[in-house]
Amino acid sequence: MLSHLQSGKSINPMQALNLYGCFRLGARIYDLKKAGFEIDSRLVHKNGVQYAEYSIRGE
Repeated sequence: MLSHLQSGKSINPMQALNLYGCFRLGARIYDLKKAGFEIDSRLVHKNGVQYAEYSIRGE
């Protein structure tokens, strides 16, 4: 997932599950932040569903 973010793409929980088999994206984002990566999050509201979308902060 780190390379996904570093390539300039954002990721949401459904993408993490489909692309990487990750059920706990929030936990992995926490780990990346703890390792020193600057990751932004934003809440998305779509079709009555709310979820977080993450991207790595640009240099």
